[in-house]
Amino acid sequence: MTISLRHARVRYGPLEALHGVTLAAPGPGLTVLLGRNGSGRTTALRALAGTVPLSGGAVVWDGADVTRMPAYERARRGLCLVPERQAVFGSLTVRENLELAAPEPRPALDTYPQLSPLLDRRAGTLSGGEQRMLALSRALLARARVVLVDEPAQGMSPTVAARTYEMLRSLDACVVIAEQRLPAALHGRGALVYELRRGAVVFGGEAAELERRAG
Repeated sequence: MTISLRHARVRYGPLEALHGVTLAAPGPGLTVLLGRNGSGRTTALRALAGTVPLSGGAVVWDGADVTRMPAYERARRGLCLVPERQAVFGSLTVRENLELAAPEPRPALDTYPQLSPLLDRRAGTLSGGEQRMLALSRALLARARVVLVDEPAQGMSPTVAARTYEMLRSLDACVVIAEQRLPAALHGRGALVYELRRGAVVFGGEAAELERRAG
């Protein structure tokens, strides 16, 4: 199972955010898109999910060109996007958010026990880290084939962040995360890494190779 961008271009008005980006994320496994703000990493995630249109190139999923497939159809076929912001339904309770993904929330509560006492709270009243836990819990419960997450551990404590990366690595799915820098929990763990700068890929390879280059 692989999802990929092939010579993908994305424009926001007169500005081109991706300049012919090619990358492939195999699964099951974890792929990391690295880059500073403005590098194109978030746009690459959105292009894979179908929430921004391509102005050139293609999105290919399991060998099929899905470039013109709308985002809702990609979701129906097993793709789950967890954006950096507005990733939960704020007017619904934590329990209701979880039940949208699966009737039994126990696997998510085992991963994030901090959510158990918050089940009857409205999601919009949670802290940033708690909302990330809830958003990722929904992705976990949905048993998606492709999981795309923008900065998964934002607002989390180091302990919860480490548990989050371990959970993402263990999913039987093609997992792609966008980060500003390689998380410490993924050092030496064999993750596939692409580094983007100004809308172009400047590195693609194993995390260990990137670490050697940086060192």
